[in-house]
Amino acid sequence: MTTEESTVPSNFIRKMVEEDNQTGKFGGQVHTRFPPEPNGYLHVGHAKAICLDFGIAAEYGGLCNLRFDDTNPVKEEEEFVESIQEDVRWLGFDWEDRLFYASDYFDQLYQWAVQLIKNGKAYVDSLSADEIREYRGTLTEPGKESPYRNRSIQENLDLFERMRAGEFENGTHVLRAKIDMTSGNLNMRDPVMYRILHAAHHRTGDKWCIYPMYDYAHGQSDSIEGITHSFCTIEYEDHRPLYDWFLDELGVYHPRQIEFAPLNLSYTVLSKRKLLRLVSEKHVNGWDDPRMPTLSGLRRRGYTPESIRDFCERIGVAKNESVVDIALLEHTLREDLNKRAQRVMAVLRPLKVVIDNYPEDQVEEFEVINNPEDPDMGSRKVPFSRVVYIEREDFLEDPPKKFFRLAPGREVRLKSAYYITCVDVVKDEQTGQILEVHCTYDPESRGGGTPDKRKVRGTLHWVSAAHALDAEVRLYDYLFSKPDPENVEEGSDFTANLNPDSLESLTFCKVEPDLAKAAPGSRYQFLRQGYFAVDPDSSDEKLVFNRAVSLRDTWAKIQKTQKK
Repeated sequence: MTTEESTVPSNFIRKMVEEDNQTGKFGGQVHTRFPPEPNGYLHVGHAKAICLDFGIAAEYGGLCNLRFDDTNPVKEEEEFVESIQEDVRWLGFDWEDRLFYASDYFDQLYQWAVQLIKNGKAYVDSLSADEIREYRGTLTEPGKESPYRNRSIQENLDLFERMRAGEFENGTHVLRAKIDMTSGNLNMRDPVMYRILHAAHHRTGDKWCIYPMYDYAHGQSDSIEGITHSFCTIEYEDHRPLYDWFLDELGVYHPRQIEFAPLNLSYTVLSKRKLLRLVSEKHVNGWDDPRMPTLSGLRRRGYTPESIRDFCERIGVAKNESVVDIALLEHTLREDLNKRAQRVMAVLRPLKVVIDNYPEDQVEEFEVINNPEDPDMGSRKVPFSRVVYIEREDFLEDPPKKFFRLAPGREVRLKSAYYITCVDVVKDEQTGQILEVHCTYDPESRGGGTPDKRKVRGTLHWVSAAHALDAEVRLYDYLFSKPDPENVEEGSDFTANLNPDSLESLTFCKVEPDLAKAAPGSRYQFLRQGYFAVDPDSSDEKLVFNRAVSLRDTWAKIQKTQKK
């Protein structure tokens, strides 16, 4: 994907909507819908659809419904219904009073099925599922008609009514549309409309034991709700003739289905079936694991709704599939948090520094700006004392040539505090591990500057040992080790590419005391470390932070390289 393609949204859907408005096809109205199946949590690919469905409606002064296509009680749960509503609201969209369910229309869908039977356009088939697949044919071979295809209308009506009454076991019969078993489009080869499922529905309970297939329920639900433009991902393009066939045969209001390319994201899988496997097989810690591409996972990790909406706008809407670099998603988050996140100091791998010539009982406070990008965010007081923590990686006994941090005999700046110089190192006698570093400070350098204007190349973040709070910090990497997780050797599947180092938990971190009031979901920039969010696991005893994204912006580097 080029930089231009990733930042300029395609307008082909807008153009189609505008054409319909100009011709008066729907009376100049725009009414869309977001129709998730409540069989899992929404992911970032759904965010693209949500932004399109609600965004197009808003752009043309129209309406957008939220409708759950809840036609499979075996896989659907109220938990998923609630999570989907929460995610749509979190993204910033409101369906107002237009919350619907396909199950609201089960009675009408049943009556329409009866109508198709009476019109000779549907029949009850008693082939098994395997036999139906066998009879269906292939892309190069036509299908064969079922031996039950020519049952009389009366026999079909009787069997269908008995199916509804619960007389038959699962898999005994199905209702199929009677279209064309020789069609080049496999979806038109007498598709199944209803199957028997003796399973309680999360909304209708045990009222029904036959349930409509998605392809049958979807278009008719659009029709009932007066949808003008039904946006679907490109895999439904071959289903559009069936969508149209049902509506035309029933003689009801006919929306327009328009397909667009789904989101494909590097280092990520966006199949609900595969995400469910990750959860059920415990490769991750639930649907909201911060490594997951679910909206709940991204929210827990620290993503903002603004950054995700910006990402969806930048990638645009196209007809042809492509893979978006995950670096762009991270870039939009950095841009957003750079403007809104408070800067704080946190030491993830602490090394004790004792300032020998600083008074033992003295405590000072330094004024620190909260965010240089936003003066309105003000400043805060940060305490300083004789013992501080710095990052262990910020000290080396025998540093290489271009190491500008602390080392024996070297002077560095402590951010907003003093210049310090290393004078001694204390080690564990048995292991040789460095336990603490002893330094002296220059009292004239208070606030990070000196009268003689001498240059110090290294500036380190720090926290006062006497005031530091304990914290756990979780460092997340990509869940998969390959840009294309589906690229596996024969006999393996996508789980073979799971990254064993996708999570590193640091349990002995130290953060500045201002974070004691940090609420779950709050986002911060840890100086020199990245952007972090407070995890719901946090408690009064211990703060827990998730790294949302590092400071290293690979997408900006990609753009810079492409411009050369």
